[in-house]
Amino acid sequence: MKPTHPAPNSNGLESSRVAVWTCSAAIAVVTWFALALQFYLMVIQSQAQGAARVRLMANYFSFFTILTNLLVAVGLTLSLATPHSRLGRLFSRPVATSGTALYIAIVGVTYSLLLRSLWAPQGAQKIADILLHDLVPVMYVAYWLIFVPKGSLRWKDALFWLPYPLLYFCYSLIRGAAVGWYPYPFIDASKLGYSRVLANAAMLVCAFLAVALLVVAVGRWMERNTPLGHRRLP
Repeated sequence: MKPTHPAPNSNGLESSRVAVWTCSAAIAVVTWFALALQFYLMVIQSQAQGAARVRLMANYFSFFTILTNLLVAVGLTLSLATPHSRLGRLFSRPVATSGTALYIAIVGVTYSLLLRSLWAPQGAQKIADILLHDLVPVMYVAYWLIFVPKGSLRWKDALFWLPYPLLYFCYSLIRGAAVGWYPYPFIDASKLGYSRVLANAAMLVCAFLAVALLVVAVGRWMERNTPLGHRRLP
C-alpha cells in the first residue's frame, strides 16, 4: 500500500511557490555571477599572455564546468522569467531538471576527485573555483532533492542523459587535435595518447551511467516514500 499524504492548503501552496522561486533565483544569481567572474579572470589572463579573444571565447566554452553551470543558469532563468514559454516548460520538466542535477553533481565530484589537487587558486580565482565546483553543485542538487517532482522519472532516462557528455567528449578531442589544447588533463590525447584517453572516457561514461541510475533510483524512492516526492513546481 502506498503512503498517503494530505493535500496542501492554499497557504501551503503559496509558501511552496515562494520557496521554489526564492531558491531558484538564488541559485541562478550565484551561477551567473560565478560564470561572469570566471570569464573576467580568463580575459585578464589572456591579455597578460597576449592571447586572441576568439581563442579565449572558444577555450572558455570548452570547459564542461562552464557549459554545465551555464545550463544551470539558463534553465533556472528561463523557468523563472518565461515559465509558460516552450523553453521555460522544457527546462521545468523533471527529466530536464534531474539531468541538470546529474551533470552538475558530476562536475563537483569529478573536480574533487581528479582536478582539485592539481592547482591551488588564490584570490578571486579561488572564489570562482569554489562557486563553480562546490557551491552551485550543492545548491542545485539540494534544490532537486527538495523541490523537483520525481514521479515521472524512468530508468531509460539514464540513457537519455548520456548524449551531452558523449558529445562534449567528441568535441574536446576534435578541437584539441585541431588547436593543440585540451581543457582537462585526463582527455589530453597529445600527452596520454588516444588509447589511454578513450579508456578514461569509457570509465567516465560508466560513472555517468551509474550516477544517472542512482538519480532515477533516488527520485523514484522519494516519490514513493516521502512527502517531498509529491511536491510540484508551481
